[in-house]
Amino acid sequence: MNANQYRWFEFTLIFVCLPLLGFYLRAHLANWLIPALIVLMSVCSMLLLSDPHFKRFRLTSFGEFSAVKRRLFSFFFIGALFSGVFYGIINQGNWFLLPRNSFHDWLLLLLLYPLLSVVPQELIFRTYFFHRYKRIMPKKSLRIVISATVFALAHIVYANWVAVLLAFIGGLLFSFTYAQSRSTFVCVIEHSLWGLWMFTLGIGQYLDSSNVA
Repeated sequence: MNANQYRWFEFTLIFVCLPLLGFYLRAHLANWLIPALIVLMSVCSMLLLSDPHFKRFRLTSFGEFSAVKRRLFSFFFIGALFSGVFYGIINQGNWFLLPRNSFHDWLLLLLLYPLLSVVPQELIFRTYFFHRYKRIMPKKSLRIVISATVFALAHIVYANWVAVLLAFIGGLLFSFTYAQSRSTFVCVIEHSLWGLWMFTLGIGQYLDSSNVA
């Protein structure tokens, strides 16, 4: 098995087989999704940091933030406004359900979600993916689409189409941001903004591991 064949094997194992296995075992994974995500992030991080070709500053620097900041924040504010109005119309009962019903849990979410969920996901699906498979997917546009696709596939564990659709749209957005900014930190900011807004608004019910069955 040559180097390229190994990368394809590894890609298939991590980004296709693991999500499918997770979907099959979803009834047993409700309390283990975050630990599993952190373990996978740790493995990917070790592989990245042991690679002499990986530029470590991408993890913590703002990179080319100036190239994406206007689009990043304008997309978010326009999208938040539209989604807030739309979701309030179609599902008023769940509108801002979490902060209304459990303000303490909502504050805890604001603190823990970026650290325990967003950082691992961005390290795996953006930083690791874009660096590790550049050789077998040399076109940046291809990596953006495939990154979004496997990001959506990973969300099949929630067993609802809303989670998969939101993950694909978000994956396209975050992958495009990484391709432009070359910064994990910038993607974490963008992902956190959207994720926290979804949970605050009430759409987070589709991305709640306690609902996995």
